[in-house]
Order: sequence, then C-alpha cells, then structure tokens
Amino acid sequence: MLRDERSKTIIAFSSFSSWLLSFLFGGQVLLTIASINNVNVNELTFGAIAAHFIGLFACGFFIKSTKAAKGLMLFSIPVCILGTVVFFFIPSIMWHISLLILSFLSGACVAAWGFYFKMLAFSYERIKIIADVLIYSNILMVIINTAAVLISSYLGLALSILMLSISLFFHTKLAVDQNTAEERHTRQPIKAVSPIKPLAFLCLFIVIITINSGLMYQVINPAFAHHEWLVSWYWALPYIAALYIVRNLSGKANRSYILYVAIAMIGLSSVGFMILDRSAASYLIIDTLMLGACGVYDLFWWSILGEMLDYHHNPAKILGIGLSANVFGVLIGGMFGSTIADSDTGSIDSSVLALVVVFIVLILLPLLHRHLSGLLKNHIFLTALSEIEPSKQKKAIENFTVIGRLTERESEIAALLLKGRTYKMIADELCLSENTVKTHIKNIYSKFNIQSKTELIKLLTGKETH
Repeated sequence: MLRDERSKTIIAFSSFSSWLLSFLFGGQVLLTIASINNVNVNELTFGAIAAHFIGLFACGFFIKSTKAAKGLMLFSIPVCILGTVVFFFIPSIMWHISLLILSFLSGACVAAWGFYFKMLAFSYERIKIIADVLIYSNILMVIINTAAVLISSYLGLALSILMLSISLFFHTKLAVDQNTAEERHTRQPIKAVSPIKPLAFLCLFIVIITINSGLMYQVINPAFAHHEWLVSWYWALPYIAALYIVRNLSGKANRSYILYVAIAMIGLSSVGFMILDRSAASYLIIDTLMLGACGVYDLFWWSILGEMLDYHHNPAKILGIGLSANVFGVLIGGMFGSTIADSDTGSIDSSVLALVVVFIVLILLPLLHRHLSGLLKNHIFLTALSEIEPSKQKKAIENFTVIGRLTERESEIAALLLKGRTYKMIADELCLSENTVKTHIKNIYSKFNIQSKTELIKLLTGKETH
C-alpha cells in the first residue's frame, strides 16, 4: 500500500515538474512561443521567477496539513491548465497575469509536496525518491522541449498541458488519511533540535551554488542558440546522468569527494566557456561539465532538505524555504547573466563570476558540513548502514537475530531500529506503546551486552566486515 502511494506521488510530482521546467520556469516551450510572437521573454520570466519564489516561501505559513496540501494541488493544477491554455492565443496582458498566478501557485504546490515527501518515506529513503522525481521530470522535459523546438511550439505547449492533466489525475488518487501509521509521526517533529541555523546556512549555500544555473539560462545557452537542435535535447542529459550515477553509488563510495569533483567540473566548464569557440563540440564539453555538476549539487541539497523534514512539524516550510533559496539563486544569476550578456566581454565576465562562485563554495563546504553534522549527527552510523546493499543488510539482520536468540517481536524491533526508526515510529508501525518498545530494546541490548543503538549498529556492521 505504501509503495503504491509512493509510486503515485512520484508520477504526480514528476509530471507536474516537467510542465514547470519545460514551460513556466523559463522553459523552451515558453521561449519558442515568445520568440514567434516577438515578445521579450525576459519581461515574462523574471516576474514569473519572483512569483514562484514567493509561492515557495509563503506556502508553509498557510498550508499546515496533508489534507490542505492536497486541496491546494487539486485547486491549483486546473488553474495552471487554464492559465497555460492562454498561450495558445495572441500575446496580451493575460500572458503576464497568467504567468504570475501560475508561478505563485506552482511554487506553493512544490512546497506543499513536502507533506507527501515526509509521509511516504523515512529520512534514509528520501534521497532515492527525490532522485527518481528529478530524473523522470527532466526526461519528460527533454521530450517536451524537443517537440517544441523541432516540431511545433504549440505541440510542446499541448504536451505540457498533458503533463498537468496526468499530474491532476494522480493527485486525486493520493491518500490523505490522517490516521495512518505512516503519517502519525509527521504531525510533530521527531527531533528536538532546531533546524533553523543549519537551514539558514544551507540556504546561503544553495543561493550561491545556483547562481551558475542563472548564468546557464542567460549566458551559456543563448551563446549556443544557433545549435538549436542539439541544445533542445542534449541540454539536460548530463544532469540526468549525474543524478542516476549518484543515486546508484555503492555504499563504499565517499559522497563528500563527489561534491568537490562537481565543483571542479563547474570551474572547468567556466574556463571552457571562456577559451573555447561556439561549436557543437564545445557545447557538449561545457554543458556536460556544468549540468553534470548541477545534478550532483541538486541531489545533495534536496537530500539534505529531505533529512531536515523530520525536525519540523510543517514540512512545507522546510522544503519551501529551502527551494526558494534555489529560485533566488537562479534569479540573481539570471540578473547578472542578463547584464553580462549585453556587454562586449560577456563570456569572460560570466566565467569570472562562475569561478568566484566556485571559490566561495569551496570555502562554504567545510562550514556547511560542520553545521549539518551538528544537526544530523544521529544519522552518521545509520547512513553507513543504510548504504549496505538491501540483500546484505537483510542477511546481516537475520544472522544478528539468530546469534542473539531474539524473540520474533525483538527481531522485528531490532530490524526497524537498525533502519533508522525512532521509538515512536516503531511503536506506531507495530501498534505497540512506546514503553513496550523501550522494554524490548532493553532486552535486546542486554542479550548482546551493549548499552546503545550506536553499539548495536557497530556490532552489526562489524559482523558484516568479517
């Protein structure tokens, strides 16, 4: 049942996001339609991005439950369909009004998705769920963009509306039962530590790193606009590939090193844009480096935001504020990029700015790690465990159970404890009281002569290494 809900949620959000990326958020559909109608796209997109930022940031202040989140989506998506249909007609003031309304509502919907993101997955599972959403939405975006550029702008527009319709259908199927065991733990934060300072520092990091995305929209892509057919389908492929690779890394891989590799890729991309020509081969090199790095960092900070949902009773606030930092960074990068594009030394200026961003990020990364590890310190060993292949993890738990001569109930509790569940979450899942769970855990510790969950994890992982 829970797996079905996850699948429906992933489809609903991926299809919605594909519309957002291909049309609303400066996508190729909007760009091509504006071009054939001789409309200045910058006048449209900057206001839309600002409205999207406000929707993301404000959502958590008026959406406070899964039921309200679903209600918002069921209201907003039909409005988005109608607002998108406006662009089949000749340019008018309705274009501007529609974009502002759609941008605000879509931002609120993305933030509201935090309720489902938290409800349907425990913290250690969320990185794969969001990787799937980002991969699927970008694949759909590539299909829509290619249709818009190579076949017809209005075909791309129709496909984006189709994506909204699919999203609406699956949103009607999503459950909002406030009494399910899966959602009971989302009503209150399961951690007592405040996430405000680490979230603020993460937002600063996101704003700075995503300035490069704004530069990509306003400087790099326009510089290669004459390779229209190539840009239309290749643009997001390195991003998708990076997401897939990082999502499926083995448990032995050190992901912190990958962040530094991604920084190096941004730097090389910037240098390449400065010294290479504007051929198709140059585009492949620059785009692969830049978008591959963006994929790594997007998954990094999305997964951190996913972890932080357990520290606040309203996940829409955490997700909305975090993602608004992303939009703010794109907006700043776009403004810089628009100014740079009008100068005679555009490629040099944008590359210098990108390299400054790289330098600042290199300074911020260790500080960010310090702030986040202070908040997520209880997840250090659990992350190591969760990265063990599922088959090996299951075998380890089975061996652990047999050696310890645990009862059936103790085995269930030990397995859940090792997978990251809190006492309250275990109690909800097994329909027990928290005191009963604590008693069983004391018995488990006693049988292995240990004192804490950390020792339990060390004992398990130690047996796995032999």
